[in-house]
Amino acid sequence: MLYSEKVMDHFANPRNLGKMDDADGIGEVGNAKCGDIMKMYIKVEDGIITDVTFNTFGCASAIATSSMATELVKGKPIDQALELTNKAVVEALDGLPPAKIHCSVLAEQAIKAAIADYYEKNGIDYDKAAFACEDCDHCHLHEV
Repeated sequence: MLYSEKVMDHFANPRNLGKMDDADGIGEVGNAKCGDIMKMYIKVEDGIITDVTFNTFGCASAIATSSMATELVKGKPIDQALELTNKAVVEALDGLPPAKIHCSVLAEQAIKAAIADYYEKNGIDYDKAAFACEDCDHCHLHEV
């Protein structure tokens, strides 16, 4: 299986790795079929994601997509972070093998789950349907 240089770099040198003890929102998603589990932590100030970290148990693609997703949303307003797509994560990594695309979906869903958790904790109304994934056997968003 061939990985791009960016995938290998984000796997070998993940950005924003680690638990955030004072997170404003935490999102955890997983895929029982492949064993990948992602946990995203966000810090929010004035509607901006000022910090984001992750812990991922999984393959090189799972770690690389988590790392890239954090880079893509850090410093962005929440509404922009919600526009993050798995396709954008894949493109930012210069592609993924077809069998690993599900990792980018998990990264997108983990960010959305963290934002949903932030909304819940702060009593902010949001459209839960906008956070639903198309294939809910791989995430915990439907439990929010």
